[in-house]
Amino acid sequence: MIDLYTSPTPNGWKASITLEELEIPYEVHPIDLGAQQQKTPEFLAMNPNGRIPVIVDRDADDFAVFESGAIMIYLAEKAGKLLPADVKGRSRVIQWLMFQMGGIGPMMGQANVFFRYFPEKIQPAIDRYQNESRRLFEVLDGRLKDHEWLCDDYSLADIANWSWVRIHRWSGVETEGLGGLERWMAAMNDRPACQRGIAVPAPPEAREESETSAAEEVVKSAQSILQR
Repeated sequence: MIDLYTSPTPNGWKASITLEELEIPYEVHPIDLGAQQQKTPEFLAMNPNGRIPVIVDRDADDFAVFESGAIMIYLAEKAGKLLPADVKGRSRVIQWLMFQMGGIGPMMGQANVFFRYFPEKIQPAIDRYQNESRRLFEVLDGRLKDHEWLCDDYSLADIANWSWVRIHRWSGVETEGLGGLERWMAAMNDRPACQRGIAVPAPPEAREESETSAAEEVVKSAQSILQR
C-alpha cells in the first residue's frame, strides 16, 4: 500500500495518474497548501523541501519518496511498467521526463505566477514565460507529429508532460496550430486512469474555468504561498 500526500496540482497529478495507470493500491492524504500543511514538522520529515507530492511505501518499511519525477520512477520500477527495461528505451523515457521537469514545469509554473498570481502585472515577465512555454509546446508537437506517444510506447514521459500541458489555458498559453500536440492531448484525456488521476484529491475544474469562484480560491491560495 502506498500513502500519497498530494494536492490538485500538475505535480500532484503526475503521482496519482501513475498510481492509477499501474493499478497500485494507495491511500490519499490531501495537503492544504494554502494552510501551509506542507510546512509542518510531520510533512518536512518526509520531504525537507516542503513540497507535494510525497509517497510513503508501507510495504518497504515506510520508505518515503519526494520529488514527482523520482516518485514516478520509483513506482514504475516497483511495478515493472511505464519505464522500459532496455538501456536506450529507459533513457528515452527519462529524457522526456526530464524535459518536463526542467522545462515545461518551471516555465509554465512561472507563467502561472506572473499571469495569474502576482499582484502586479509585469508584462515582460508574462511574455517571457508564456513565449517559452509555447516554444516548449512546439518541441513536443514536433515529436508527436510522427509518434503516437513521446517514446516508443505510452510511458511516464506522457503522464508527466500531459499533467502540465493540460492546464495551458490557466497559464495563458495556446495550443492552436499544434496538431500533433492536440491529438496527443485528446488521447491522454480519453485514458480512464488519467481521468481518475486528475480527480485526486479533488476535481480540477478551478484550473480549467478561470471565471469561477473556485478559480478565485486557487489564486488566493497561491498568492498566500508566494508571500511566505
